[in-house]
Amino acid sequence: MIIEHERRKADLLNFLRSIQRPDFPLPEIDGDLSLVESGLIDSLALLQIITYLEQAYNIDFREKGIDPGELRSVNAILEFIGPETVA
Repeated sequence: MIIEHERRKADLLNFLRSIQRPDFPLPEIDGDLSLVESGLIDSLALLQIITYLEQAYNIDFREKGIDPGELRSVNAILEFIGPETVA
C-alpha cells in the first residue's frame, strides 16, 4: 500500500512538473502547497489535472462532480484518488 502511494505521488509530481508555469520553477513541491495560490500552476492547468486523473485513474468527473478543494494540493489529490481507485 505504501509503495502504491509513493508511486502515485511520484507520477503526480512528474505530471505537475510537466504543466507547471515555466516562470515559476520549484525544485521541491511540498505536499500541502496550494498549487494555484502558490503560482505553481494557473487555473487552466486544473483542467489538465482533471484530464490526467480521468485517464490515469478512470475517474468520471461528470458523474462524481468537481470540488476544487480536492485538487488544491498534492496531498489533497492523493487523498481524492484514494487507495481503492484502480489505475
